[in-house]
Parts: sequence; structure tokens; C-alpha cells
Amino acid sequence: MARPAHRRPGQSRKAQYSLFAAYVIAVTGAVAGLLLAILSVVDPVGFAALRVASQEVTAPIARVTRSVTGSISGIDDSVGAYVAAGSQNRRLRKELAETRRKLVATSSLQEENRQLKGLLQLQQTDKAALAHGYLLTSTSTSSKRLALLSIGRNLGVAAGQPVRGADGLIGRVLSAGPSVSQVLLLTDVDNVVPVRRASDGLPALATGRGNGDLDVRTLNIANNPFKPGDILVTSGTGGLYPPNIPVAIVVRRQDDGALARPLADPGKVDAVAVLRPYTPDNIEAQAAPAPPPAAAP
Repeated sequence: MARPAHRRPGQSRKAQYSLFAAYVIAVTGAVAGLLLAILSVVDPVGFAALRVASQEVTAPIARVTRSVTGSISGIDDSVGAYVAAGSQNRRLRKELAETRRKLVATSSLQEENRQLKGLLQLQQTDKAALAHGYLLTSTSTSSKRLALLSIGRNLGVAAGQPVRGADGLIGRVLSAGPSVSQVLLLTDVDNVVPVRRASDGLPALATGRGNGDLDVRTLNIANNPFKPGDILVTSGTGGLYPPNIPVAIVVRRQDDGALARPLADPGKVDAVAVLRPYTPDNIEAQAAPAPPPAAAP
């Protein structure tokens, strides 16, 4: 015979005990609540002391609960910060890159303005300038040191004309096209420039090494008076390069001369001036005074 699906509490001793315990707890709670209510009215001071005592008993449990809650909250904050760190790092990297680009652009503009101001001052005092342009590219690794100039025959540029920047000599025009020209840089091995020491006029020859530096040798092989810091300028000897253009600074003395570094770095120079070659005809034309304007009829 199958057992009935639902049994009454009276038929189970365990169920009877559970029901009795529930009644006892309910009655005890009700009586305790009533006694506390009566105590709070009859003896408020005693009730306050009893409440403080109960809080002292439950305080350790509250501390543990609060600590666990704080730890969980901290873990939640850490997880949230970790999740947000990726996007925050991307944003910071983007802002840093943008700031770096603006700084580089500002520095480039400041350097270009300095060079343009220097060329403007040269144009006002030096009548040898024929045209002005920009170096578009320059070789830095090839043994043949060349640069591309932004002007050509359209502005009177021709092969053999000197090229200088605001800081010093750049080289000479190797070939000229309709609107661009090729410049043989000062540091090329095929470029030899007559120079002199600015302090005392000691003559020497500066030859490109093909690696960005210059070899400097005096005309008297037995005499080697160069020392680091000596400034070299063009001497005008042999024509082509006008005198007194800054060329290089001596960085190290060598057995047969000195090692020098150009004052005008083609990799950093933008604006340049193309000069008339230093020939007797050009020298006389520059020295001759300009003719007076014709009188109006």
C-alpha cells in the first residue's frame, strides 16, 4: 500500500518538535519584546545600558562584516580601474603624441623663423645673393653628399653657384633644372673649399670626408697650429666662394691637420640663399655704386 503524499504534523515526531520550537521562539521573542518595551518606559536609563551592552556584544560581528564589505568594495574598484586602465592609457598616449607633435612643429617653426631672419639680414647687407629657396631633401648615408634645392633656372640658378644658409656655407650648385637644382654639399669628398682661420687669417683647405665632417689642412704641412674651437671662414682664394662666409668649427686636432664640423647642418637647414660666384666681374659689379635715378623730364 502506497504512503500518503502528505502527512499531518501529528504523524511525525520531528515535525512536531519543529513546530513546538517555532512556537516557543515566537512566544519568547514576543515576551522579550514586550519586556523591553516596558523597560524602556519604566527605566529608560537601564534600557540604554542594556542597549549599549547588546551593541558591545554585536560590535565584533559588525567590524568583521564591515571589513568584508570594504574588501569587496575595494576589489570592485580595483577591477573597475583595471578595466578602465586600457582606455585611459590609450587616451593618455594619444594626448602625449599630440603634445609631442605640437612641440616639434613649434620648434621647427621657431628654427625656420630664425633662419629666415638671418637670411633677411644677409640680404640687406650682402649683395651677392641671387635667389632664395629651400632644401627639400639631403642625403645623410650615401658617400655622395647631395641636396635638392627648391629653385632652378626659373630664378637664375646655374651650376657652380655657392649656396649658404643663415649659419654658414652649405655647398655649391652641381646642376640646375627648370624649377629645382642639385647641390653638392660641403661635406662631399669632391668639394674643396679654401678657408682661413677667423682669429688670425691662417690659410687652409677644407675637404669633405663624406661622413658629415671636414678635413682641414694648412698649406704648410710642417705647421699644424689648429686647436678645438677654431672658427673657419671662406678666404675667397681661387674664386667661386665669396670671402668671410662661416664654414666650420675645429673639433679635434690631427697629425696632419684638424677635424672640423660644418656650422650649417644641411639636415637641419631649410631656407638657403644662392650666391653669385666670386669672380672679378661680380666683385666689381658689387663694389660699384648704383647709378642715380634719371631725372624726370
